[in-house]
Amino acid sequence: MENVTPLSALPAGRTAPQVSFTRPELDRILSLYGRMVAAGLWKDYALHLGEKTASFSGFRRAAENPEARIVKDPALRNRQGEWILYGEGGVILKRGHELASVLAPLERRLVKAV
Repeated sequence: MENVTPLSALPAGRTAPQVSFTRPELDRILSLYGRMVAAGLWKDYALHLGEKTASFSGFRRAAENPEARIVKDPALRNRQGEWILYGEGGVILKRGHELASVLAPLERRLVKAV
């Protein structure tokens, strides 16, 4: 039991870079998700944390394409903004430097639905 085999194929001391959401960002996104579930608009979600981007997808049903996808891409921080909101067909609905402004179209839809 003394032999420990690392699961990572990377050399010792190096870890794979991973983009993730900060705690306040994830709180804001999950708060929106909870309100969408309460309104009956979303039923499931998916979270993907990759090497270049992190994304949160909201689904009407579990076996569909996401209705909305919120993507954080730090490579675009100094250009168009690191936040992107994609619609159901993969169309970019909003880009920006602030998460609140990118989530605004979804929150407006929520206000109309209730």
